[in-house]
Amino acid sequence: MRAERGISQEAFADDCGIDRSYLSGIECGKRNPTVDVLMRMADNLGITLSKFFEGCDLSKPKS
Repeated sequence: MRAERGISQEAFADDCGIDRSYLSGIECGKRNPTVDVLMRMADNLGITLSKFFEGCDLSKPKS
């Protein structure tokens, strides 16, 4: 969603109060954000947390 809106990783990370490398890890599936960070990300995208996860299959973990 961030990239679709044309927001750079650095600008989005700054808006969310996190490091750009941490955001990169989240986007690549290598880092697990806290609920607080997820809420800040959704808020900065102007969406609800439930909308943030819409379309995601949360029933099975990635291997």
